[in-house]
Amino acid sequence: MNGKYIYFTIAALFGLLCVQLIFLPFFLLQTLYLYLLYKYKRFMKFQLGLVAVCFLTFLLIGQHAVSTNKTVIPPSTTTFNLQYTEDPKIDGDLLQVQAADARYKEKLLIRYKIQSEQEKDLLKTKTFYHCLCRVSGTLEKPAIAKNPNAFNYRMYLSRKNIYWIIEIQENPLQTCSPMKPSPLELIKQLRYSGINYLESHFPIEIASLSAALLFGDRNLFDPEVLTAYQKTGIVHLLAISGLHVSLLIAMVFYIGIRFGLTRQFMINFLLLILPIYVILTGGSPSVIRSAMMIFLVLLTVKLRARVRLFPLDAISMAFIFYLFFNPMVIFDAGFQLSFSVSLVIILSAPYILQGYEKTITRMLATSLVAQLAALPFLLYHYFEVSMIGIIANMVYIPLFSFVYLPGLYLLFIIQFMFGKTPLILISIFRTIISLSNYLIEYLADFTFFRFIPGRPNWFLLIMYILILLLIFFIWETKAYPKRKVHLIVLSAVLIIFQQGWNWLYPYGEVTMIDVGQGDSILIHLAHGEGTYLIDTGGTMNYTEEKWRERASAFEVGRDVVVPFLKGQGITKIDKLILTHGDMDHIGGAFSILKELEVNQILMPSVVEPSTTELAILEEAKKKNIAVIKVSEGDKWISGENEFYILSPEKNFAGERNSGSIAFIAQLGGVSWFFGGDLDQEGEEKIIKKYPNLKVDVLKAGHHGSKTSSAESFINQINPRIALISVGEKNRFGHPHSEVLNRLRKTNTVIFRTDQQGAITYKFYQGKGTISPYLP
Repeated sequence: MNGKYIYFTIAALFGLLCVQLIFLPFFLLQTLYLYLLYKYKRFMKFQLGLVAVCFLTFLLIGQHAVSTNKTVIPPSTTTFNLQYTEDPKIDGDLLQVQAADARYKEKLLIRYKIQSEQEKDLLKTKTFYHCLCRVSGTLEKPAIAKNPNAFNYRMYLSRKNIYWIIEIQENPLQTCSPMKPSPLELIKQLRYSGINYLESHFPIEIASLSAALLFGDRNLFDPEVLTAYQKTGIVHLLAISGLHVSLLIAMVFYIGIRFGLTRQFMINFLLLILPIYVILTGGSPSVIRSAMMIFLVLLTVKLRARVRLFPLDAISMAFIFYLFFNPMVIFDAGFQLSFSVSLVIILSAPYILQGYEKTITRMLATSLVAQLAALPFLLYHYFEVSMIGIIANMVYIPLFSFVYLPGLYLLFIIQFMFGKTPLILISIFRTIISLSNYLIEYLADFTFFRFIPGRPNWFLLIMYILILLLIFFIWETKAYPKRKVHLIVLSAVLIIFQQGWNWLYPYGEVTMIDVGQGDSILIHLAHGEGTYLIDTGGTMNYTEEKWRERASAFEVGRDVVVPFLKGQGITKIDKLILTHGDMDHIGGAFSILKELEVNQILMPSVVEPSTTELAILEEAKKKNIAVIKVSEGDKWISGENEFYILSPEKNFAGERNSGSIAFIAQLGGVSWFFGGDLDQEGEEKIIKKYPNLKVDVLKAGHHGSKTSSAESFINQINPRIALISVGEKNRFGHPHSEVLNRLRKTNTVIFRTDQQGAITYKFYQGKGTISPYLP
């Protein structure tokens, strides 16, 4: 069976995907797979039977996982007896911790708003393990995705068997009774204490990196530095990877042998500590994969097995064991990246990588192989890839492997044993880390190297996989005719084909993005004729005490609008239309300007711009972006689509909402009215100037407030459809019942983002359909 475990791995994968995605395509693939094994791999009937049994086994495992993936706790439950199962996470004044309910044996996520700085400091020192706590709170469903390509928090938690969030009002440790600690809890408590020890005894630069590399925790990291690692494609280095585990195990083994311990003793010792190490480091997929592979190899050595376990067999068996016990992990991005990259490197090592004799070229080839292997998964989950990551990996992998990893372990051991670390060592590491962070932030700003084609659909994913397989095949076939030419052509196709697909896609769209209590509307015309963004949403920030501030507070432009646009493959905005100066309409503009290319900004021609508008003007000046102050009568045409501005009048001096940019557009055979927060006074002026104005689709002013959408205005324009951008359970009570009643009187169909998520109108050659993201 040596070298054949990979065939069982593929069957197990098909079995799970049959249940967890779509049955028929993967069942047919499995049938074809069995035929290919029989035809080309000369599998005997017994071997084919084993592969089929593996497929059926994992099909049943997947079916069981899906059927039991639901809550058993009644929604009306308000009192719970909890045993905390994970380290608490404290961010500003928010505490979150996972727990298991003693009665229903179900996982829950607990959220508690900390009341004072003293309580926060006390909670950081308390243990959450080996106790049973009684708490009261309300069960809430986790948030769902309300925009295309958005992160679905509810689905993410359900795949971890968490279906409820409990919002509690009292300290989670207030009513607790002690329990006998289990070995698992003792190890987890040791991990939590270790992270806190780092935070309290080292500068934050060293503590954050040490927590990531020693304990697999990135919560201490500066969000901007972490973002820079993500943008440059080397964030995997902050996770404890297989390379880190291998180096650490090799180091421990070497030290043990040098101290006179036998090989057999060290193998037994490593087999014992590997599971403990997995728990100590947080149990991420990359750690579990590498630990399982090393464990299997060591076990075959210990048992003196006749058959040597090759890396391909080890990763195949690790994959099967992992999915056997946790089939839902197949959807985890870390799991997908860890196994796919490791598998491709293992497969390419004897055929591709060994052909490069020089260390530098081999490192470059390995980095390129890893980047290619990760490409489909990175695009699906994150919509973009940084090409500079290939070079950055060559610099940072040796730095992390041979400087940071042993060095930070050394600092931790010295501090723990002697209670003090020499200042010279602290200074050296602090300087190195600061310089490397500066470099990574500098590299992250190189937008030229960022490849953002958007999230690929199933057809495009298959195309990516086929092209990558062809590239690897040609790369490893030394005698392939015109090998270099074909590799260059295929690499070019790999980079441009999805962007070409996006450009050729014949449908235009208008999407009201769900940004909560705010506005942001995308107009995207087919074949690159124009991409316009009307407002950006915005998050209202209130001044809080320092201890209450979150490490990375939610910002709608960065966290909603930019991911939505990148998911669509949109990297350039031709016109950023900022209707007026309210924060809930333009606060996200700074993130747009930072992450995307903006050709032109349209702002209302007003005498007194808001503070936010002035800040945007300053930012636009730095980036050499043209800013045009528009007023009534301005217009532009793009293909068959026309845009005409109705208000404000030039140098408008009235109330801010009255000065909103209001314009009509002819898009996809439909007439539209966009008016920001235009109030009734502004609407009256428009219908007086344009008494014959009629529209098909109305973007209701001011989130459905009764200060807008006057009855006379509605009656005259007589819209067939009204779009209302409004936040769930907002404190203003929008949309007001008066507005809804006015619209219903004219038989207007109402779409609301708070109830239906993003609203999209897709059109082609003057015809289209409108549909909400949520049913």
